[in-house]
Amino acid sequence: MSTTKSVELATPAAETFTLTENSTGRTFELPVIKGTTGPNVIDVRKLYAETGCFTYDPGFTSTGSCASGITYIDGDAGILLYRGYPIEELAEQSDYMEVCYLLLYGDLPSVEEKEKFRRDITYHTMVNEQITYFFRGFRRDSHPMAVMCGVVGALSAFYHDSTDITDPHHRMVASHRLIAKMPTIAAMTYKYSLGQPFMYPRNDLKYSENLLHMMYATPCESYDVNPVLARALRRILILHADHEQNASTSTVRLAGSSGANPFACIAAGIASLWGPAHGGANEAVLNMLEEIGSKHHIPEYIKRAKDKDDPFRLMGFGHRVYKNYDPRAKVMQKTCHEVLDELGMKDEALLELAMELERIALEDEYFVEKKLYPNVDFYSGIIFRAMGIPTSMFTVLFAVARTVGWVAQWNEMVEDPLQKIGRPRQLYTGETQRRYTPIDQRG
Repeated sequence: MSTTKSVELATPAAETFTLTENSTGRTFELPVIKGTTGPNVIDVRKLYAETGCFTYDPGFTSTGSCASGITYIDGDAGILLYRGYPIEELAEQSDYMEVCYLLLYGDLPSVEEKEKFRRDITYHTMVNEQITYFFRGFRRDSHPMAVMCGVVGALSAFYHDSTDITDPHHRMVASHRLIAKMPTIAAMTYKYSLGQPFMYPRNDLKYSENLLHMMYATPCESYDVNPVLARALRRILILHADHEQNASTSTVRLAGSSGANPFACIAAGIASLWGPAHGGANEAVLNMLEEIGSKHHIPEYIKRAKDKDDPFRLMGFGHRVYKNYDPRAKVMQKTCHEVLDELGMKDEALLELAMELERIALEDEYFVEKKLYPNVDFYSGIIFRAMGIPTSMFTVLFAVARTVGWVAQWNEMVEDPLQKIGRPRQLYTGETQRRYTPIDQRG
């Protein structure tokens, strides 16, 4: 059973891209490949063999590393599609299990398919009981992302029956296990930091409700899930489920290209996501708000943000890909205000500060001209703060949401017949060949 639709590389377009070598006048024709939408790509796979040259693209900002049919982003137009469906429609009308099915299998499920998928995921939510002892090796004050990296990587030591990446059934079981167990591990990480007992998952609860239950319930009393907060978390999970070939997804693919087992690959993705320039951005937003401290200080920090010589930057504004309003941020903005209204927290100092910063950024000519709109990280951090989730857990919940995207991308990579082990090249700037000098002869 295949877990993803096969990837077909688009056929070369009629046009080619011509390179001219100035020193010799030689020309080289490179095929131009056209996808179903988005920019064409220049096929440089034979560039080195034909010219003796590599391309140089730090950060791979102009390089397509793979062919994928999962997620499409048009940053200039502010468009994000999962398998062709606009993210706004999915966030408003769908649920997380349906989106998981869509990302994994390529289409929205029927009633019967969705129920079977939900059941398959639900009955994988528990973790091996020995994993509870694994937590004891961490300090109580460990960063939750450090714990997540270790525990998720260790899953391959407990589930040997789903690590053969050449077996489609193994890949499917591993995919389901990762999606199912990530909320359980995330909640265990949170409980461990508090010194509270772990709460087992409940099969009668939906995905986001179950995550909130495992985080906030105790053996002493149950936790009644607020439907507004559950809806907010559901939207956050959907909005963060996948985002094309970002740093963590590329990490998962690169690790997977070596044939590594899926649990190790997802652990690698978690490590990449931990960085403040990636998944740690919403935590950085709250740290920035703490630094600003008061609405009265906003003009000073706005001035600093505009000063090119000042290292201070406003976190949560603008995006490397989106040069228009992040479509996820529009949904998050609405959700943020719904949560604040439900909890009666409009007057809470830090959240009030965030709302004022949002207002200024949407009206200030400098921000509007440079299209530095509040992004999804700005609003998700505020929502998590209002829900009482500590900043150290923000990226953990991001990892829970993104797991399905990582798994879908990993499956697509494994099934891609053109996939090779990742091996980027370099522009070497070090010393040329030198002779070894004995230590007693060195000056």
